[in-house]
Amino acid sequence: MDLLHGATLGDLLREHRRARPHVLGAVDGDVRLTYPALDGRVNRLADALSSEGVTAGDRVLWLGQNSSRVLELLLAASKVGAMFCPANWRQSPDELAFVIDDLAAKVVVWQEEEVGDTVRAGRERATSTARWIQHDDDSADSYEAFLAAGSDVDAEIAVDPASCALIIYTAAFGGRPNGAMLNHTACITQGMVYGQYTGTTGESVFLNSGPLFHLGTLMNTFSVYVAGGTNVFLRRVDGEDLCRVIAQERCTGAFLVGPMMDQLVEVNADGRYDLSSLRLPRGRRALDAMVSPDESAWAASPGGYGQTEAMGMMTFNCLGLGAIGTHGRPSPVVQIRVVDEDDRDVPTGETGEIVVRGLTVMNGYWNRPEENTERGRGGWHHTRDLGKRESDGSLSFVGPKTRMIKSAAENIYPVEVEQCITSHPDVAECAIIGIPDPKWVQSVKAIVVAREGTSVTEADIIEHCRAAIASYKKPKSVEFVDALPKTGWAIDYDALDAQFGGGNYPGGRVRSA
Repeated sequence: MDLLHGATLGDLLREHRRARPHVLGAVDGDVRLTYPALDGRVNRLADALSSEGVTAGDRVLWLGQNSSRVLELLLAASKVGAMFCPANWRQSPDELAFVIDDLAAKVVVWQEEEVGDTVRAGRERATSTARWIQHDDDSADSYEAFLAAGSDVDAEIAVDPASCALIIYTAAFGGRPNGAMLNHTACITQGMVYGQYTGTTGESVFLNSGPLFHLGTLMNTFSVYVAGGTNVFLRRVDGEDLCRVIAQERCTGAFLVGPMMDQLVEVNADGRYDLSSLRLPRGRRALDAMVSPDESAWAASPGGYGQTEAMGMMTFNCLGLGAIGTHGRPSPVVQIRVVDEDDRDVPTGETGEIVVRGLTVMNGYWNRPEENTERGRGGWHHTRDLGKRESDGSLSFVGPKTRMIKSAAENIYPVEVEQCITSHPDVAECAIIGIPDPKWVQSVKAIVVAREGTSVTEADIIEHCRAAIASYKKPKSVEFVDALPKTGWAIDYDALDAQFGGGNYPGGRVRSA
């Protein structure tokens, strides 16, 4: 353990307390915490976790929506060397039960409002022996009571920067989700790199309006935290609340996808909220008249290619202005190769699997030794994504080796939805494709072969999925066919795309009928 040259997330908070004593580190409704106040609460929480037996390598689970307490728990767990996991609150009870049992956390902090029934159902189906703490409650067993029982004296426990601080469960490739273990160095390094390319400084005020179980939001959270700026938290998305908080806190940035921007435009059509503090690239339709467009190269194209397993972005478009490749050039803290099935580099311009290694790559998946051996072979993380290196050295992402559907900020793996639908007793076969959607990027379409003699309907299929998996994964439409097209034994998804209008897959793979 190199304490002289390394830094943890807890170390950053200690320094922010000394260097930025009057800056707000976290804002959540009426909660307004300067960095010293935030550090004091984190110390109490860390001591309370230690008293509960949480030590290095243990897990702490969050089952709730956005809150400043997510940041507090992450930092408190980091100070004792534990791992923090914010789970997807939109999951079904069965999906939550799987995460609860798989993670085997010592402490679970959960929310009653809006998600309580689902969380309780998941807990009943799991075998958890954790200490459960309700965060939106005022009882003696509440989050605040738990925190207040701890000491605000910093124990300064030695923590290895290479140890895991954050676990993010990926979408369910192969039929089950896997928890990517991201270490302190990865979180801090990505915060620094991403912050440079998005213009994040200590003056930044970021609205955490996107889900905190998703790195699309957390990359920004970390960049603001690393810079010593202000993170503002919004429990969930509502157009009126978005406008109100942006205007009230003078937010300079926010996690906004298409539907959220549409809500901003609709709610603020009369201009009653001053959104001019918000800086976004030009071209956000009617928002251009409300915000302050940032035309710098960084803000105009900070995107690229990324994956949860590498702490988000691995390449940046802002490093490849004028490049041939569609996804820019690699981050300065990673190396990328494109390889064939035998892990040999493919020639320039040819498609192969993207593999990566570097400071932001995960430690592996929690509790998945066989998967880690396979995905980390040869000292490179195998992304299971396809890409190609262009003649000028830039990268083009082609698409996932296993097909993926993108719905707003959510990744949906067809195999998971297909397994759910084929578990219906009246379904013989099923295939899932993505249909271009002007609002959500794609919507899920199921192509179903019903068992002979049954009369299963579209509504039956959709309701079956709604009950078993997260609602956003269920098909929006269902088509019934006599047989699925095949190439040999495999389903011909290209033929299904062509027949039913599939397309708009990540990486620019567009097909239409």
